[in-house]
Amino acid sequence: MSLEPSKQAIIGEAPVFLEMLEHVSRAAPLSKPVLVVGERGTGKELIASRLHYLSGRWDGPFVKVNCAALTESILESELFGHEAGAFTGASKTHVGHFERADGGTLVLDELATISLRMQEKILRVIEYGEIQRVGGSETLRVDVRIVGSTNADLRSLTAEKRFREDLLDRLAFDVITIPPLRERAEDILPLAHAFAVNMSSELKRPLFAGFGSRASSSLIQHQWPGNVRELKNAVERSVYRSPDATELITEIAFDPFDSPFAVPATESRSEARPGRERPVPLLPTNLVERLDEFETELLNAAMERARFNQRLAADLLGLSYDQLRGRLKKHDISRQ
Repeated sequence: MSLEPSKQAIIGEAPVFLEMLEHVSRAAPLSKPVLVVGERGTGKELIASRLHYLSGRWDGPFVKVNCAALTESILESELFGHEAGAFTGASKTHVGHFERADGGTLVLDELATISLRMQEKILRVIEYGEIQRVGGSETLRVDVRIVGSTNADLRSLTAEKRFREDLLDRLAFDVITIPPLRERAEDILPLAHAFAVNMSSELKRPLFAGFGSRASSSLIQHQWPGNVRELKNAVERSVYRSPDATELITEIAFDPFDSPFAVPATESRSEARPGRERPVPLLPTNLVERLDEFETELLNAAMERARFNQRLAADLLGLSYDQLRGRLKKHDISRQ
């Protein structure tokens, strides 16, 4: 749990990202519950923070709870508080997070991990604004805006009876979905530069020289399954491993386990897979036509991945901007 606002700036100019931020700005002034949904590492905590500090509750408490890190009994005590003597070891009254967040915002992170019994108690708070401490009989009123965050598919969990449908209905007054980094190709290099500058400052270096063309291309081409968090780790790792602060970063350390001496994964004989055989091409064929088809397919894929930004598409294919334009013209591939 943290009461401090995030100090990390929100960086992004991709249309899908700006549209999401506009959604946040519209939802922020309300006091109704909101769900923030996104893959791991997309920045759900930052968006929850933005919802609070753009709202009329900005000067009230901002409380965040990682529900996955606590057992059911501890989570109940942390959320609702407990009275002295409620259980063994409860020597004094404990004020829970709902009370601490009164007049402000409570973020329930990893919402999908909460038990069904706890979901029912949270539902009562949303519906009536009332809580009871564990071991207590007094009903306390609280004014709390709940923001839930998760990377799980809550609708599927509801269908499997693992998440209460009535709670989902209350929490999902509106749902803000954060686009993954692979859908924000325009933002990769600006984010990488910001992370590199911050890391250089942390290392007490006078400057950050920048990324070389090979490093920039590899950043854009990577799929980023861990999203912005993975990008931050990879960039910071690459900067600190660079021995000379005055030279461009030429290699990105994507995998911290990558080593010529890494221990190979053990695999039983029964699990071992035979080597894949390449499919035999159909012959006879027209080589020139096949190459043209393959080049057209790659060009279209790069343009779609880069959201039809030709400079980004050129980087994805290892071409110069002029080379890409020449090939687009050759294959009659127009802009979006």
